[in-house]
Amino acid sequence: MTRDEHEKQTILVVDDNPMNLRVLFDYLKASGFKTLIATSGERAIQQVERLQPDLILLDIMMPGIDGFETCRRLKSNLTTQDIPVIFMTALSDTEDKLRGFRVGAVDYITKPFHQEEVLARINTHLTLRNQKTELSELNATKDKFFSIIAHDLKSAFTSLLGFSQLITESIDQFEKDQIKNYISMMHSTTENTFKLLENLLAWSRIQNGMMEYDPEYIDLYQLSSDNINILKKMAEQKSIQLEHHITQGQFQVFVDPNMIKTVFRNLISNALKFTEPGGRVEIGAQRMESQVKVHILDTGVGIRADAIPKLFNIAESHRTNGTAGEKGTGLGLILCKELVETNHGTIWVESEAGQGSTFYFTLPLTHHITSGEIEDE
Repeated sequence: MTRDEHEKQTILVVDDNPMNLRVLFDYLKASGFKTLIATSGERAIQQVERLQPDLILLDIMMPGIDGFETCRRLKSNLTTQDIPVIFMTALSDTEDKLRGFRVGAVDYITKPFHQEEVLARINTHLTLRNQKTELSELNATKDKFFSIIAHDLKSAFTSLLGFSQLITESIDQFEKDQIKNYISMMHSTTENTFKLLENLLAWSRIQNGMMEYDPEYIDLYQLSSDNINILKKMAEQKSIQLEHHITQGQFQVFVDPNMIKTVFRNLISNALKFTEPGGRVEIGAQRMESQVKVHILDTGVGIRADAIPKLFNIAESHRTNGTAGEKGTGLGLILCKELVETNHGTIWVESEAGQGSTFYFTLPLTHHITSGEIEDE
């Protein structure tokens, strides 16, 4: 771990010996760690309740409750059980060490201290803890991902099976218009499922680092108008006025065209989905120094204030149906965030329930030079 990484980590040192505290405090401070101290097991537990450290160095032989009991109490508390505890001891008996592991310690440091050993063990266990946290987050994301797939694909295929069975079994009993209506519903379901699969595949590629970022200078009008032409029919079906205020040649952006087309597609279709018939959706852009700020405004149902922070987080995203019952997964906005950030932009929303929404995202007008490109030069 680097010094910059150390500065983000807090270590609690627990020892009743002032000399040991001073030595360890100096070691840790010199390496950039934020350091807390406690002179007993009781005070350590109180300290952890106020501010949780990232790792604890805990002496075994202390008056009052010893290190073993202090560790046991910390590990029995759900809010503190995941904090790594490294025992500090002059004890060499194997049984004492085994007892420490049994109560939840992850390692031992023997006295007298050797600075390099202390820092090496701390770095090892902080790295392991960070990796464990990242792995838990990835597993939660994966579970959410599979939940979306299972729920939405099952719903789509249930609908398709139902319509196809109805037509197959009773085709002679239906008028031509009824059959046409059922086929139209099946087409709509298939189209929505295809869009879902496109988003799932794109998001999966990003998570696995398999989506190639291939930027070029391109007219922003081309990126937006391609999607507007595709989504015009959806707007017409709901009698929504679709306004396009980006003009040809107005902005040349340096982006990956396929990624940004996907962003426009998701944001415009979302705006149409959550706007009542007779409403309005507007697409526009304005220059902001070396960037362009794009907006997609709608006069739709808006978003509750407490739901806005969850929109771009897959662990908290939720499904919401459109004003005409259109299905949604919440994955589209999460994908938009990933794609915009890949193109060195930011995305956010301003909205109030019942007052419509405006989604904004920025894109670079110039080539964004990376550190890797600088090194290559």
